[in-house]
Amino acid sequence: MTLDLRFYLSLILRRLPIIVAIIFTATMAGILYAVSLPPVYRAEARLLIENPQIPDELAASTVRSTADEILLAIRQRIMTRDNLLAIAERHNLFVTTPNLSQEQMLDAIGDRVSIYMPTTQGNTGVVTVSFAAGEPELSANITNEIADQVLQWSAELRTEASGNTLDFFEQEVRRLTDELSQQNAKILEFEQANRDALPESLEYRRTRQASQQERLLQVDRELAALRDRRERLTELYDRTGAMVTTQDDRTPEAERLERARQELASALVVLSPTNPRVSALQKEVEALQEVVKSQLSATGGGRLSAFEVQMLDIDGQINFLAEQKTLLEKDLVTLEASIDATPGNSIHLAELQNNYETLRVQYEQAVASLSEARMGDRIEVTDRGQRITVIEKAVPPNFRAEPNRKRITVAAFGAGVILSTGLLLLLEILNQTVRRPSDLVKVLGAPPFGTVGYIPGGTSRTRWSANRLATLALLAINIPLLALVVHIYIAPIGTLLGLAPKSPAASEAVQGAAANKTE
Repeated sequence: MTLDLRFYLSLILRRLPIIVAIIFTATMAGILYAVSLPPVYRAEARLLIENPQIPDELAASTVRSTADEILLAIRQRIMTRDNLLAIAERHNLFVTTPNLSQEQMLDAIGDRVSIYMPTTQGNTGVVTVSFAAGEPELSANITNEIADQVLQWSAELRTEASGNTLDFFEQEVRRLTDELSQQNAKILEFEQANRDALPESLEYRRTRQASQQERLLQVDRELAALRDRRERLTELYDRTGAMVTTQDDRTPEAERLERARQELASALVVLSPTNPRVSALQKEVEALQEVVKSQLSATGGGRLSAFEVQMLDIDGQINFLAEQKTLLEKDLVTLEASIDATPGNSIHLAELQNNYETLRVQYEQAVASLSEARMGDRIEVTDRGQRITVIEKAVPPNFRAEPNRKRITVAAFGAGVILSTGLLLLLEILNQTVRRPSDLVKVLGAPPFGTVGYIPGGTSRTRWSANRLATLALLAINIPLLALVVHIYIAPIGTLLGLAPKSPAASEAVQGAAANKTE
């Protein structure tokens, strides 16, 4: 199927008045809408994000927020309800529309504020702040106020962040100092409570335990010797009835008793116990013993005998050694208990010391961080860190930023073209008459034998009447619109036609309107 260009061109030419009328009307409507919109001026202030003046290698700021993060936080604070309403109240933005609700005011003023920052180079970038208003001076004033707020919030955010960091580390140092004191007190208290079972004295206690055990064995030997001696002396005393230690203390009977005992002992060596000689010696010894005992009893008076003195001495030594043995046994029990408790104490003390060491390391780190935080806070307070400065204040603009009348006019022209094209397609779809051989083939289902040329008739008049009607509609609609635009935005119709005198004010108005139109 080939495209019939001549047919479609004839259709366009036939509908040309209607197409022109739609395009011209849409364009005129766009122009009227563009010139009816109030002018909007947008003053701009430029702010520079500067790098820190002090290199990080020498002293770094404790604020680690990027420029984008700080600007986002600043924008959120500027766009708060209270701040926007305060700006509107200070500059009387809604005096002419007092019936607007707060939500409507917020929407209206929020759309006018613009804070834009392009991609930064490192930490440096230029921030553009602008505000749209109907008057150039008002736009410049509000833009400068917002720029001042950006500077204020930037300084407050950075100093607040560095101040919070400083406060945190000061509290951390105080907390760790208290914990170190408490942990040290726990260690001292534990060492005082277990001073006899600490690991550092374990070797000394083991050595002392060994020496005390040797001392205990020696005391046992001495006790055994003293007890044996006591038993022998007692036995001897029971046998002889006396205990003489020197020759001067003996009586004649005692000497005779000693000689008799010696003779008896010598006789028993060679004679039997039943020998008369042995029996006689025994009787003599017994008699002498009775005499010596009676002499000792008679002469003893108020003083102790030698036997009693020796017994008292031996008993004193035995009691002393028994006390020493008791003390040694108690000391050994205490040493054994302390040695057995030492491993557990060592583990607990090591745990306390490890906790103390951990706190000490944390304290040293916190002190170092506190020093850095103080330096970083000093940098921010003296404005030596990253900062935002105004490099260009907003001035009243000479040209409006909105509306873009050329763009609106072009858009209206494009809309007219689209509408006229859509109307042309719709008319062709709705028109089912046979106008071409191909249409006849579709209706009959067979090719035609021949064609008849075009014969002008009544339809020509109808078509020309429709074109004239479109032309009249075009003129009727667009001439008043054009006259209205000229009357409002260029000069009054009466002045242009010479029906009213021109005044100086009117001339200035004409020049101002012409200037606005050229913009």
